[in-house]
Amino acid sequence: MSGRQGNKLPSNLPQLQNLIKRDPKSYTEEFLQQYHHYQSHVEIFTFQPDKPSKELAELVMFLAQVAHCYPEHMASFPQQLKELLSYHHTVLDVDLRMTFCKALILLRNKNLINPTSLLELFFQLLRCHDKLLRKTLYTHIVSDIKNVNAKHKNNKVNTTLQNFMYTMLRDSNPTAAKISLDVMIELYRRNIWNDAKTVNVITTACFSKVTKVLVAALKFFLGKDEDEKQDSDSESEDDVPTARDLIMRYATSKKNTKRKKKLEKAMKVLKKQKKKSKPEVFNFSAIHLIHDPQDFAEKLLKQLENCKERFEVKMMLMDLISRLVGIHELFLFNFYPFVQRFLQPHQREVTKILLFAAQASHQLVPPEIIQSVLMTIANNFVTDKNSGEVMTVGINAIKEITARCPLAMTEDLLQDLVQYKTHKNKNVMMSARTLIHLFRSLNPEMLQKKFRGKPTEASLEARIHEYGELDAKDYIPGAEVLDVESQKEKGGNKEEDGWESASLSEEEDNEDGEWIDVHHSSDEEQQEVAEKVKSMPVEERKAKAAAVSTSRLLTQEEFHKIRLAQLSKELNSAPGKAAKRKNIEIDEEEEGRGELLSLRDIEHLHKKPKSDKETRLATAMAGKTDRKEFVKKKTRINPFASSSNKEKQKHKNFMMMRYSHSVRTKNKRSFREKQLALRDALLKKRKRLLK
Repeated sequence: MSGRQGNKLPSNLPQLQNLIKRDPKSYTEEFLQQYHHYQSHVEIFTFQPDKPSKELAELVMFLAQVAHCYPEHMASFPQQLKELLSYHHTVLDVDLRMTFCKALILLRNKNLINPTSLLELFFQLLRCHDKLLRKTLYTHIVSDIKNVNAKHKNNKVNTTLQNFMYTMLRDSNPTAAKISLDVMIELYRRNIWNDAKTVNVITTACFSKVTKVLVAALKFFLGKDEDEKQDSDSESEDDVPTARDLIMRYATSKKNTKRKKKLEKAMKVLKKQKKKSKPEVFNFSAIHLIHDPQDFAEKLLKQLENCKERFEVKMMLMDLISRLVGIHELFLFNFYPFVQRFLQPHQREVTKILLFAAQASHQLVPPEIIQSVLMTIANNFVTDKNSGEVMTVGINAIKEITARCPLAMTEDLLQDLVQYKTHKNKNVMMSARTLIHLFRSLNPEMLQKKFRGKPTEASLEARIHEYGELDAKDYIPGAEVLDVESQKEKGGNKEEDGWESASLSEEEDNEDGEWIDVHHSSDEEQQEVAEKVKSMPVEERKAKAAAVSTSRLLTQEEFHKIRLAQLSKELNSAPGKAAKRKNIEIDEEEEGRGELLSLRDIEHLHKKPKSDKETRLATAMAGKTDRKEFVKKKTRINPFASSSNKEKQKHKNFMMMRYSHSVRTKNKRSFREKQLALRDALLKKRKRLLK
């Protein structure tokens, strides 16, 4: 015990810190001694703030650790630290500045500092040329704002910080502006600051002269929210008719080709109806929160016209403008002539520019403006002098534009484009067919009679609305198939009896193995109602639908019946028309058209293009690696022995061997000799396989 040194608390700060946390009252004098020591070091520091001080750093961290134990003595400590940082942060030693910041973060975690003033100080410190410090401050700012809004939204703190952020985005220091923007974007993605004010503050960054800030803001508006995707995937689709209904309707009778084709067509229409019935999910919710999208788009277009940034930045600006115009249905007529300048097959990233032109089209744009875009695409892309891929891309772009603005298509241009239905290139042919199929549903009257296909009830009702016309209905379309007075369904036991009799008849006729036609009472009722509705005039249908819609609240089963009736309109031929030929179905992707298009809608090729020689050669060589197990292994008793005379003869030059005795006396074998040699070879091979 005599050799052990005693504990020296004034110099052993970690031990004193541990003892103070256990019993603060017993060590008040030691604490005050260290606090006075700290104050003297601060006075020395103010005279030479650029010099490092290890003792001051240790004392600051010690006081920050035990500050919660002596709140009355440490009331002015946080404010003093903030003043030291704000006055001397540009000349402070790197390690000492980091220590001060860590001490303030520690005090904030113990809730000894107001978050507003501290975060404003940290945003000012982002101007420092210290990457590690900026990274530390960024992490703390995001986590602290998240913790402040953990239980409920703290609007007072949020408003103050958002106003301060607005000034930081216009800061002269590009690094501080960029990190401030990153903080706002991260908080928006974490659903902490997902309000309109945050989005509109970020819109100001789209006009920054700093390229990094500009690109970060554009990427924010062009990005997708994955959380909304997951929410949309979890939504149920109980009210959509199921495939089982159609299978039971068409498959419970004798099998033949006609019923099989009808079932396939019904399944495709069902798939189309399911896509239409999905609610629109706004994956680009930030664009919807902009207060004045018209003014924002006009300023972006003006910036784009005078932009001297790289081509990639210009493409991002065009993409954002086209999305704003398409989603909010804005009037930005100068954007279309600007895009037309880039619509050339040799233009870099021309498929994306075609996509932007399609995204910026909507029904409120005057048709004359969109017509000029369509004619430019048709003249530059859809010509026989171009390759098949270029023509396909042009027709796809025209199809997407006219799907959003049908009035822009002229009858002469449509007649020229549909002639490519018989083109030798399969991609061009299929693109022309999808265009024909689109106008069969939009406006069949614009097509020639031979391209209209078999008329259906839905195609007879199809009509393109005039410019600015609003199709507002005071009834639910298809409600005429319901009764005006709701009736409770009866006969549940009858259906069970029907199924039992069907199963018994299956057992009795099991030898025949034929399909049995099972009639459901609900199917029979629905067919009777559909026949009655067909015989009604149009005005009477509308009157009955309005009466049903206004008489009561419809149930899910009644909505189910309405959807089945609307679906059957696309299957049933028009009155007085019969199917003269089989319908040729084309794979369609345009039914899933939402707010925004994908690049695949423009670049979609039905036939994979041929790969060039280098690609085929690389693929072949890639498959020839590690093929040693397929090579014949030469085994020798002595691996160092030389080759035999017989092996040497195989590698000798023929001019050396032509006068040898074996070559001169060699005769052609007869057929019998060849036969015997083949037999011996096969027997030898068989013995080798049996071993």
